[in-house]
Amino acid sequence: MRLKSLSIINYKNIAEATLDFSDKINCFVGDNGMGKTNVLDAVYYLSFCKSHSNSIDLQNINHEAEFFLIQGDYIKNGTPEHIYCGLKRRQKKQFKRNKKEYEKLSDHIGLIPLVMVSPDDSQLISEGSEERRKFMDGVISQYNKQYLQQLLHYNNTLKQRNALLKSENPIDETVFEILEEQMDSTGRYIHEARTSFIQSFIPVFREFHSKISGNREQVSLEYSSQYQRHEDMRVRMAETRERDRILGYSTQGIHKDELEMTLDTYPIKKVGSQGQNKTYLIALKFAQFDFLKKIHQCAPLLLLDDIFDKLDARRVEEIVKLVASNMFGQIFITDTNRENLDKILLRLKSESKIFRVTGGEIHA
Repeated sequence: MRLKSLSIINYKNIAEATLDFSDKINCFVGDNGMGKTNVLDAVYYLSFCKSHSNSIDLQNINHEAEFFLIQGDYIKNGTPEHIYCGLKRRQKKQFKRNKKEYEKLSDHIGLIPLVMVSPDDSQLISEGSEERRKFMDGVISQYNKQYLQQLLHYNNTLKQRNALLKSENPIDETVFEILEEQMDSTGRYIHEARTSFIQSFIPVFREFHSKISGNREQVSLEYSSQYQRHEDMRVRMAETRERDRILGYSTQGIHKDELEMTLDTYPIKKVGSQGQNKTYLIALKFAQFDFLKKIHQCAPLLLLDDIFDKLDARRVEEIVKLVASNMFGQIFITDTNRENLDKILLRLKSESKIFRVTGGEIHA
């Protein structure tokens, strides 16, 4: 997978930029707040139809501009792909592949495989279970179209049930039964897909973590779900219906799943240092990369946003060794320190291109 060129107009603090990329390593250097991460975010947007850092599209339009536009020219398995995204205020977002507009944005997910490692990943450890479910969903949705459709359907049904739970009007119990049957059907599929994914994912994750940490720590992931504790979730949902009415939301279902992250058998959220947490998350994302590469049979784009901060020299060295290996394809790196990047590039000995970012302006 290669991104040959990128055009940006009015996206966040980038008023206009046209960039041609190296097939291997592309570095963006500049002070904080200058727009380095926004370039990576534009690349991310073309893969996932949304920003990595701000899901409110209108807030991604530059200042008082009326629209933003992002276009990318790719080569995937030898075939050119042109992806266009445009958003005007008070109008629907447009997403096109080779000049043909998508009927559903979900049809685009998975076409341009991508993995982004960023400081925001810390939320996977520090925040609630929703962040960890999003991680699982994000990986699986990039290779399983049916999973994404089932997930969208489940979330819509859950929204309907929650609305009924809050209603002050009498509701026919049959309506609840229909919704709960739909939630159970889609939830069972989602549970099975998540279970299969995690079982395959854990050994890859542990291998990457061992390489980066020097095998000094033992890590694991454990997927837990109410489907593991209850044979018939429809019965369970019916049993808790009155309690759910009092609370005003659904307490049973796949939306309560958890992915437990452990370091030396303890929750990493409680025992991990900043360096250990970052190592854990980078290993998680590198495993995601390897997993998607095998599924798609091409290397995803790899976006590394300020990943070397808070890591000791030895761990940085191990990450650089991994990045320099043949398993990775095209890579995009941001850093505030040009000297750091020069040292890294010297060790990588790969074709590279460096861009200086200042106040939203980007110069090669």
